[in-house]
Formats: sequence, structure tokens, C-alpha cells
Amino acid sequence: MQSELTGKNAVAAIRVSTTKQGTEGDSPEAQKEQIERFAENRGFTIKKFFVFMESASKEQQPMQEAVSYCTNKKNDIDLFIIKSIDRFTRGGSLSYDILKNQLESSDVQLVDIYGVISSQKVNTLDHLGFEYKWSVYSPSKKSEILEAERSKDELRDIMSRMIGAEIRYTQNGYWMRQPPFGYYSEKVNTNQGKRTILQPREEEAIFIRKMFELRAEGLLADSEIVDKLNDLGYKTRVSYICSKDDISKVLSKKGGKPLTVKRMQKIIQNTIYAGINVEKWTNYSPVKCVFNGLVTIDLFNRANRSKLYIGYNEADGEYEVHRQAPKKHLVNKVMNNPDFPYKKFVLCPECGGSLLGSASRGKTGKYYPAYHCSNKGHYFRVPKDQMDERITQFISRVKVNDKRIEILLATIKDEYTRREALSGDERLVIDKQIQALEAKEEALLSKIVFLSNVTAITYLEKEAVKIHKQIIKLEKEKRQMKDKKPLNIDRILKRARYFLENLDVLLLNQQDPHKKAQLFGVLFDKLPTYDDLDNGNQKTPLFTGVNSLFQLALSEQSSLVISPGIEPGLPG
Repeated sequence: MQSELTGKNAVAAIRVSTTKQGTEGDSPEAQKEQIERFAENRGFTIKKFFVFMESASKEQQPMQEAVSYCTNKKNDIDLFIIKSIDRFTRGGSLSYDILKNQLESSDVQLVDIYGVISSQKVNTLDHLGFEYKWSVYSPSKKSEILEAERSKDELRDIMSRMIGAEIRYTQNGYWMRQPPFGYYSEKVNTNQGKRTILQPREEEAIFIRKMFELRAEGLLADSEIVDKLNDLGYKTRVSYICSKDDISKVLSKKGGKPLTVKRMQKIIQNTIYAGINVEKWTNYSPVKCVFNGLVTIDLFNRANRSKLYIGYNEADGEYEVHRQAPKKHLVNKVMNNPDFPYKKFVLCPECGGSLLGSASRGKTGKYYPAYHCSNKGHYFRVPKDQMDERITQFISRVKVNDKRIEILLATIKDEYTRREALSGDERLVIDKQIQALEAKEEALLSKIVFLSNVTAITYLEKEAVKIHKQIIKLEKEKRQMKDKKPLNIDRILKRARYFLENLDVLLLNQQDPHKKAQLFGVLFDKLPTYDDLDNGNQKTPLFTGVNSLFQLALSEQSSLVISPGIEPGLPG
């Protein structure tokens, strides 16, 4: 065989299943060295190498490209050299047969360096001097088929172990994929061995936290938040695309782009930033990660503005993710009528349903505004003025529990300290961005000196001007942050204490009717019915729907007060 094939032209194919295998395991360099030595010892001339860094178990076989090259008569190929059958395909005997038959039909011989594939042909009718297609066979065909099937079985076993373990660890709260923007992967020792978790990549995480905080505040539109973050230097993560033939050769890079509104909205809805993983491997059920998120669940919920909500079901001890969308019949209705702001916050005493608000027209043409229930089977209607008066009386009796005031003030102080620390990080980010832009500007200007092409010089000058404008803008924002007077935390705490001790002033003097109603709703763990607000009502002898943070002032005529000694703990 060696003498027959000496001097023949050959193509060699190299394949590794993953980039990691290509760099740490059966590398392309190792396979190439083995094949070159094999060809040199037998006198083959290798005209071309094909390198594939992908699985050979796919329906579209990666080796098809090399096979097609060999079957082209213009290329004058006699041999197709591989290290072994499992490097040729892992698609089983069917894929192996299809690829090998293409080579044989073009008189190209498949050769492996282990000698499993034999070129020997046996004719069962040779002794009679006849030959048919069915009478000629290869004695090594069965061994080749078995090896191809073994390779497929090996692939299935490897993938089952690897993917199965990754699914199991994902469901246990670990991370098995590429880290998203704002994180980096880190292996840590756990009671399940070394596992991967996500840790904050601070140069990216600061933008994620800022994004959630700005959106939770609700003071800026999404486009304004995007502009603000881009001004601070937000850029998508840069990654490089390498050559399949040579992983050390970089073909192009992607990323390094500014934030867009669409991209921001995807980030805001990604639960992994709140430490909750929802994906295919968790059956799209929320799983609490073993690592902390970049933001709290509360901040995540506020940033998503009730369109996506992470909740905790205390009954089964599991997290839940809810998506809320307006019903079709409510889309075109005026939901926030300033004339009836309390319709979402006071319930019907008959059925417990939310009261609606409308103004009915009398015989004289005069309109009479009122709150009413829409459920059939009973009638309940109360004039708007009467409702407002009852709510005003109720609010005047609500006081903040003295024991909770100090806790609330301490929380405000902690939040102030946290935001001050974040503003310091923000200044550092601006400094780094300015330094990077200045270095880029200097590099562009140094290139212009050596150029003679007018078009190229004009292009670089425009880029330099653009960068200089960005630097000026960042420096202006830096000065504004520096000149900004620090908040007087003592004054803030005093003002907060005043409103906590005089809650009725805060609620009753609010000019915006919607905000007034929302503040009213905060008072309750369980929304009250109209009768619950009555100072002298006997139907509900003990109304306990008020949030435990507050308490109702004692009144001899009131049945709404919480009995002495009953004071539930603060939730959470």
C-alpha cells in the first residue's frame, strides 16, 4: 500500500469539538504534527489542511467542506487523511457512510493514521473471473462502522454527563453560561465541589445599578436615561472573533457600542440582575441564585414599573415572576380620573369590590359626582363630598408608631450613605472615561502627522473633534458634580421626622389628587371598605387592615382603633 500511494496528493482534516479542547486537549497543532509525520513516512504530499473547531455530530457535517474540496477534480486530490474516525465524524455510521461514499465516487481514498480504515478490496467472485458491485467489499467496513457508532455513543455519553451536570447545577442556583454584562464568572469552593458563580464586574456593574435606580425614580424617560449613561461612558462589552484555522489570529471585534433604548429595556427585564435565574434549564421557573444580584428585588420591581414583578410565595417558599398587561377593555378608558382618585383604594362594604367613580346627570341637568359599586344584586352609592370628608377624618386619626420612627430615620440615613458612595464611584467612572478619550484623541493626532492623504486626514480630524466634544461634555458634568452642594442629612432627617410625626399634614396638604390617593393607599396592608372608614361604625368592631407601621389615634367613639397591646411586627 505504501509503494502504491507514494507521491500521491492528499488533503488533511483536523477537528476539535470545542475551543477549550483545541487549546488544552487534542489540539490542532498536535493532530497536525501526527498527520505530517504519517504523510512524510509514506511519501504523501499534503496540499491543504482543513481545521474545524466545532462538533462533528451536527446534521450539517463540518467535514463536508473538506470532502467537497477533494471531490472537485480541479484540485487533483488522491487521499483524504484523518487522525481517526471519531475526528472525522461523530454522527454515527450513517454520516460516515455518506461522507466516505462521496470520496469513493471521486476515487479519493480515506486514510486514518491508526490503520482502522483499510484500502483492501475483496471480490467474492474472483475465482470465477467475474465482478459485480455487490461482490466487492472492504473487509474493514464492519470495523469502520463499529468505530463510527462507538464515536457517536461516546459523544452521547459525554454530552449527557456534561449537559446533565450543568442543568442540575443551574437549578441549584449556580451559573453555567457566559457572564452577562455587569458580571464576571468565578469558581468557588462549595459543598458540591468547585462551582461557578457570578461576581460584579465593577466597571460595568455601576452602569447597571445606575440604570435601575434612574428608571425606578421615574423622573426621566428611557431615552433620557440612555443619553445619561452614554455620557458617563457606557459601552457594550468588547469580544473578538478568531480564525477557525488559527485561534490566535483575530479576524474582527464586536461590541464597544453605546447603549440603546431597546438594549436598556432588555437589561431592565433580566431577572439575573436581581439574583433570580429564569431560563430553559430552570424550565423557565425562577430560581434564587447562590450569589447576590447587582440590585435588590424591590429595586428591580420598581424599575420595571409593575410590568414585570418578582414575588415570594411564603406558602411554598418559592419565588414567582409575574407579567402584568392591561386588559383590552381598559386600554382606551381614562383610568386616572383626578375627580375620583380613591376608586382604587376604597372597597364596597357589600361585596368587597373596588368602587368606581362617575357623575350622574339629574333632571335639572346638574351632575352629581359619586363613588359606586358596579356589581349587580345590590346597590351602593356615596356622594364624592361625603367620601372625601370620611377619608379626611380617617387620615387625621392616623399616626406613625413612635417605636418605628427611629427605624425609618436610620433607614433614610443608610440610603443616603449608599447613594453618596455611588456618586463617588460615578465620578471615578467619568475620570476613567476622560482619560481613555484623551489617550484616543492623542493617538489620532499623532497619526495625522504622518498622513499625506487629504481624505484620511479629514476623517481623522472629524473623529478627533468628536472625541474632544465628548471630553468637554464629561468635564462639564464632572464640574457640576463637584460644585453640587452636598445634601444636609440632618436637615433631611428633621424634615422626615416632622412629616412622620404629622402624617396628616403630608397627606391632607398634597395638591396632586393621585399622589394623595397613593399615599392614602400606603397606610393599609388590607384596603378598607367604606364602612371601615366610619368613625362610629359598629359593623366591623376591629379593623386591623392598617399597616403595622402606623396606628390609629384612640377615640372613645371609634371602633377602628387597635386594642391596647396589639401591635404586629413590621413586615420583613
